[in-house]
Amino acid sequence: MIAAARFLNEASHMASSAEHRHIHAGAHGLLFALAGYCLLSMGDAVVKSMAGLWAPTAIAALRYLFGAIGLGAILAIKEGRAAFSVVNPLAHWGRALSVSFASVCFFISVKLMPLGDATAITFVMPMITAMLSALFLGEKATRATWIASIVAFAGVLIVLRPNVADAGWAALFPLGSALGMSALILFNRKVAGQASVLAMQFYVAAFAAPILIASAVLGEMTGIKAMQVGMPDWTVVARCALVAVSASVAHTLIFLATTRASAATIAPMTYVQLLVAMTVGAFAFGDLPDVTSLGGSALIVGAGLYLWRSAQPRKAK
Repeated sequence: MIAAARFLNEASHMASSAEHRHIHAGAHGLLFALAGYCLLSMGDAVVKSMAGLWAPTAIAALRYLFGAIGLGAILAIKEGRAAFSVVNPLAHWGRALSVSFASVCFFISVKLMPLGDATAITFVMPMITAMLSALFLGEKATRATWIASIVAFAGVLIVLRPNVADAGWAALFPLGSALGMSALILFNRKVAGQASVLAMQFYVAAFAAPILIASAVLGEMTGIKAMQVGMPDWTVVARCALVAVSASVAHTLIFLATTRASAATIAPMTYVQLLVAMTVGAFAFGDLPDVTSLGGSALIVGAGLYLWRSAQPRKAK
């Protein structure tokens, strides 16, 4: 009896310790996700600080060139030459085209409208991804997807209302960014598991850099003033490097978060990015959100959370 009681006591202690470690790891995961999403918004603020100083295509090209060089050096040290052997290059070109389109659209959008508004509109990405998955991958669009999409796009129209009046239809660029990121997710699914996370980050930067350099050259050839490249100030070059580093660190933190907590737990933390963007936009650029923008942003966030919640497995009663 004594031995049995001791065994039960030790088993209870081990279970309690395991539960404590699980909770501790989950808390760390949330903190990593919080830091990662906050860092992404800070990087977006740095991009907005360059609005009007250099062509958006050139900013994107230099940002990804820096990213490719830095990530490539780290990849060579950690994984060696074998890591540079690319499987399924066509899919990686698709990833690069998608992220290039998304980046240029977003960089233009933060020039034309408040950072918080541009960020809010890009949060229709989960809904667009669900719709594209149904269209191109044959996945069934659920009732929740349709409801969330309708509500989210209503929110987008509300947020866009004052911006379209000021900037014209060019204010739709954030939607283009969301579309590009949704396409990136679909291509990511085609190459999932083919290389390490670090290698995947390097591939997308390395493939995107030449695409963006070409787009910057084409922009220069158009003669459009806003697309002229020229020689940037050294502070612009430094800020592009800062964005490259901050984005790489942010994505690494978010990946680390998913190793310590489930993706379902981490997913809602992405909306912290919107709160940070609105706060930074207000204090750094004087872009105080009005009631209309806040209402539209709330609809977009609510639609995303509803879609996320509907995808969670039901607990058995």
